Amino acid sequence: MDTTLDDWFAGEILVHEAALVRYLLRWWPHRDDVADLRQEVYVRVYEAAAKALPLQPKSFLFTAARNLMVDRWRRGKVVPLEALEEMASSHVPADVITPDRWLTSQRELRSVVRAFDRLPPRRREVLWLRRVEELPLKEIARRMGIAQKTVEKHLADATRDITAMVLGGSDCPLPEGLQLPEDAHGQQRGH
Repeated sequence: MDTTLDDWFAGEILVHEAALVRYLLRWWPHRDDVADLRQEVYVRVYEAAAKALPLQPKSFLFTAARNLMVDRWRRGKVVPLEALEEMASSHVPADVITPDRWLTSQRELRSVVRAFDRLPPRRREVLWLRRVEELPLKEIARRMGIAQKTVEKHLADATRDITAMVLGGSDCPLPEGLQLPEDAHGQQRGH
């Protein structure tokens, strides 16, 4: 057993346990899973550190926690899109923003923009008015001259469609005429 790695882990990672638990409790919807999530984060960090010690251990720890939650959401095919958006924008400690993270964020943003652009016009307009202009559903319905229930349906459909396109989930139905993006081999991603 490498005591140097163990000492590093105790001194650089375990000292942030309380903050890690608060972070997991804030973002993970199932409080009963938090202890398991914490342990899985520790395993990921320890295994990665055994190959090469991260330059910013605290940032690495929280990035590993975020990635684990995203992985679990993807596997569960239930992605709380609003939680992902908020997590991505509101809780990024300054020392977490590395060139790799910035590049990944840019790729993810381009993917969401492409998906947004591919939405049918009405869904795209409803999503824009709600998420960007932050208008209430009632005001969107009034502006567009449609029922509030129709606005709710467009919003739900737009969220589902973007999630399907971005994550490439084959179980998520796409609207008529839309296809998943193709990979370099001409195959639809997610299939």
